[in-house]
Amino acid sequence: MIEQPAHEIIIASNEEEIQQCYKVRIDVFTHEQGFPIETEIDHLDPVSIHFLLRLKPSLIPIGVIRCSQYGPGTYKLSRLAVLKEYRRFKFGVELVQTLHNWIQADANQGQGQAGGSVKVVCHSQIPVKSFYAKFGYIPEGEEFDEDGDPHQKLILELPIPLQS
Repeated sequence: MIEQPAHEIIIASNEEEIQQCYKVRIDVFTHEQGFPIETEIDHLDPVSIHFLLRLKPSLIPIGVIRCSQYGPGTYKLSRLAVLKEYRRFKFGVELVQTLHNWIQADANQGQGQAGGSVKVVCHSQIPVKSFYAKFGYIPEGEEFDEDGDPHQKLILELPIPLQS
């Protein structure tokens, strides 16, 4: 495997970092994949946690993933994007793992579900369903149209480990 460049994943905590998340998403989903720009920034953005992947030491943003509450004991993974020239480094896997770790810590702390599980929901584009399957996501229901492209709802029961 090709060695990953030095990088970090942070929670976007100020307006500049959130704008960097939006820029990566717009580059990938609008410019590269042709989704309408009007659908890229949505009602979930203000109430979501945005994880920003950036190179070190330059702090150039190259990837993003978003997490939001989807209901009691349920989280939604969305807007996973890595700039095309960096996909060979498997940063998508690292972003999903970071999001899962955050969800486990949040559920363990806030909801007292240690030793149980929480549900993670994802609306996957059809060509990348197998990417999410590697983490244990399973399809639920029929394929559907989202923003003009076929998607599949995927569900993961994420275990919440006991605190040591």
